[in-house]
Amino acid sequence: MTTHTVNPLTVNIAEVHGIGPKTALAFRRLGIRCVADLILHLPMRYEHELAEQSIAKASEIVSPHHGSEANIAVCGEIATVRSSRGRHSRTEATLEDDTGTLKITWFNAPWMRGKLHPGATVHAWGKVKRHGDYMEMVNPRWEYANADEPHSPRGEQFRPVYPASEDLSSHVIEQAVLEVLDPTLSQLEDHLHEEYRKQRAFPTLAESYRMVHRPQHKDESAHGRRRLAFDELLMMQLAVFIKRRHRRESLIAPSLKHNAAIDAHITARFPFTLTNSQQAVISEIACDLSQTVPMNRLLQGDVGSGKTVVALYAMLMAVAAKHQAAMMAPTELLAEQHFQSISQMLSGSKVTIEVLTGSLTEAERKNILKRLADGEIDILIGTHALLTESVRFKSLAVAVIDEQHRFGVHQRAILRVKSDDVSSTPHMLVMTATPIPRTMSLTLFGDLDISSIRGLPPGRKPVITKLVTQSKADEVYKYLAKRIEDGEQAYIVVPAVEQSQRELKDVQSHLEWLSQGHLKGKRLAQLHGRVDRKTREQIMQDFRAGDIDVLVATTVIEVGVDVPNASVMIVEHADNFGLAQLHQMRGRIGRGSKKSLCVLIADPKTDDAKARLEAIVSTDDGFAIAEMDLQIRGPGELFGAKQSGLAPFRVAQLPHDIELLRLARSDAKQWIEEFPSLKTHRDDLLKKRLLKAYGEALGIGDVG
Repeated sequence: MTTHTVNPLTVNIAEVHGIGPKTALAFRRLGIRCVADLILHLPMRYEHELAEQSIAKASEIVSPHHGSEANIAVCGEIATVRSSRGRHSRTEATLEDDTGTLKITWFNAPWMRGKLHPGATVHAWGKVKRHGDYMEMVNPRWEYANADEPHSPRGEQFRPVYPASEDLSSHVIEQAVLEVLDPTLSQLEDHLHEEYRKQRAFPTLAESYRMVHRPQHKDESAHGRRRLAFDELLMMQLAVFIKRRHRRESLIAPSLKHNAAIDAHITARFPFTLTNSQQAVISEIACDLSQTVPMNRLLQGDVGSGKTVVALYAMLMAVAAKHQAAMMAPTELLAEQHFQSISQMLSGSKVTIEVLTGSLTEAERKNILKRLADGEIDILIGTHALLTESVRFKSLAVAVIDEQHRFGVHQRAILRVKSDDVSSTPHMLVMTATPIPRTMSLTLFGDLDISSIRGLPPGRKPVITKLVTQSKADEVYKYLAKRIEDGEQAYIVVPAVEQSQRELKDVQSHLEWLSQGHLKGKRLAQLHGRVDRKTREQIMQDFRAGDIDVLVATTVIEVGVDVPNASVMIVEHADNFGLAQLHQMRGRIGRGSKKSLCVLIADPKTDDAKARLEAIVSTDDGFAIAEMDLQIRGPGELFGAKQSGLAPFRVAQLPHDIELLRLARSDAKQWIEEFPSLKTHRDDLLKKRLLKAYGEALGIGDVG
C-alpha cells in the first residue's frame, strides 16, 4: 500500500490548530486559504514592545504633569466597559491590577463593544497620557491573556504586525503563523543554490521566512525581507531576459527598406517641420525596422509632443515596402481622432486608411475585413475591435499601440499574430504620454527599447495650473464666462455621467446648472462614453469648428482631442483623478497661441490626494510627474499588474529596492546568457517556480 505524504503548504487553513470555521472564513476573506497563503502573508511592520509592568510602575514613568505621555505595556483585568454610539463612537474600559487602575479608550471602533467584557484578563500596550489624577491609553493594541497559563509579566519583544481585518486581528494571524511556521519551513526547498546564496550573502529561503515572521531583532527581519524581495525581482528579470532572447533569436520580422528618398517622400506629407527630438527618435525606429529582429520599442513623450507623427512615419515605412500597418487606441474617440488627423496628412496620396471600432454596422465591418484580408487597406486604425478573431491582415509589418498602459500583455500578443504571413512577426511600437519612471524602465519594461521625445513642438505654450477649493467655484465660472465672451472655448470635466450616492458632480446635472447660471446663453454640449458614435463625431466636429463654447465631459476627452482654440479647462472633484490622468486632461489645452489655464476644483481629504494636486500644480513636465506619481502611489498600475495579469510584488518595493533590482537584472542577464533555457539540474526548481509566476502572463511557457 502506497503512503502519500501531505505537503504542509497545501493544508487547508481551517485544519490549522486553533482555527475554527468562523476564523477560517475570516482568513479566506483575506485571501488566505491554505498554509502557503498564510506563510506568504507577510508582516507590514514590526512593533518594539516594552516589557510589561504594573499600572503603578507605569504611573511613575508617565510624568506627573498634565498632558505628559509615554509608551507602556500592562496586563490586568477588565473591570468595566461602556460604549457610546453616534457619529464619533467611543468605547471605554477600566483595566485593573493589584497596584492600580488605567482607563482605556477606543475611538471610532464600534466593533470593540462586543469584544470586551468585565472579568477578562488582557495584555495592552500603547501610548499612555496623563489627565490630572488619572491615566488614559487610547486605541491600544491588545489581546486576551491565555487563561490556561499562570500570568507572568512579558519581557521586551519585537513583534510582527500583519495586514488584518475587522474580524481578524493581527494577533490571531500571528498565532496561526507561529503554529505552522517550523513544520512548514522544514519542508521548504530553496530554488537558489548554496554557492550563489553565499556569493550574495543571502540566507536560505526557509530561514528568510523565519526571519520575517519571527525575527529576533530588527536587523534580522530586514535581512530576511531583502532575500524575499530579491527573489521577486530576480524571477521577473529572468522572465524578461528569456522573452527578449526568444524574440531576438526565434522570431523574424520583415526588413523594411529605408533611404533618403523614402525619408523625403514620407516627411513631405507632414504639415510641419519635425523637431530635433522627433527626428532622433525616427532614426532609432527606422534602424529597428530595417532589421529582421522584430522591433519592440516604447515611444514615450509628453502630452502633445508629436508621437502620432513618429508612429505614422513607421507605418508609412511598412506601406512603402508593400506591407500593412495597424494602430490600436484604447477609446473610440482617440481612434477616430487618429483617423482624422492621419487622413488629413495623407490626403491626395494613394495610401488607403480605414477605422475599425465597435460602433460600425455589420455591413461596414464586413467590407473593411474583406479589403483588409485582400491587402487593399494599407493602414487600419481601431480599438480593441482589432483583436477579434475575424480581423486578419494580408501582411502586417508594423503594429502601433497608443496609450500602451491601457492594454495588457495578452492583447499585445494577439496583435502580433494577426497577419496571414505566419512566417513573419510584425514590428511593435507602443506609445505612452505617461512616461515610464527610470526605476520602472528596468522592470517588465526591460524587454522594451525606449525612445523619448523631449520638449514640445514650436508654438506650444505652457499651461498655467491653479488649485482652488469648492467655495471658489462661482468665481472660477464667472472668469470662464469672460474668456468665452472673448472668443475662447473650454472643457469642464466631471467624474460622473449621472447622479450617484457619492455626491459627485455629473455631466447632465452640471450642464443644466451652468446653462441656468454663470454660462447662461453660452453654447454648451456634453460628451461621455454613452454618447453614440455619430453624435460624438458631430459634437467634436462642432467643437472644432467653434460652434460649441464649452464641452462638459467625463475623462473620455483625456486623450486624442485636439482643438487649438480650447484654452481653459476646469476639473471638478479633481482629487478623484490620478496624477497621470490629470496631466493627460490638462494636455487637451495649450495647443493654440492663447494663454491657457487649467483650474482644479477640489477639497482633498487624504494625504495622497493633496500630494497629487500639489504635484500637478508644481510642474507641467510629464517626465517629472511620472517620477512623482511613482513616489506617491508606488509601482501599482505603472508596473502594469492589472493589465498584464501579474500579481503585484508582495515584498519588493520600488523605488526603495532599486539597487536590489539592478543586482537582480545583472544576475538574470548573465544567467540566461550562460543557461538560456535554465536546463541545468540545479535550475529545475527555479524554472518551475518561474513558469508558475510568469509563464502564462508573459508567454514564456513555450520558449524556455
